[in-house]
Amino acid sequence: MSILIKPIITEKATNDSEVNNRYTFSVDKKANKIQIKKAVEEAYGVTVEKVRTLNYAPKRSVRYTKNGLQLSQTNAVKKAVVTVKEGEIIDFYNTI
Repeated sequence: MSILIKPIITEKATNDSEVNNRYTFSVDKKANKIQIKKAVEEAYGVTVEKVRTLNYAPKRSVRYTKNGLQLSQTNAVKKAVVTVKEGEIIDFYNTI
């Protein structure tokens, strides 16, 4: 089971990493904070001070078409915001 799915590289997340030394990851929905901390420390070789998690519920939508009612939904997502020790960084672009 892979706990870290992918890093989230958006404008807001990049600014947060540069200013506050916090990095955002998309993680497995069943992972807890301790597992996330260990996975980040093993994958990137940094010291994690704090982990905050956010659970996003799936978004549902309804479309009225000629063929009838079309129901759809997006996937549920869990994000983790990881605070790294001062002076340490995670470079997402070193493998490109």
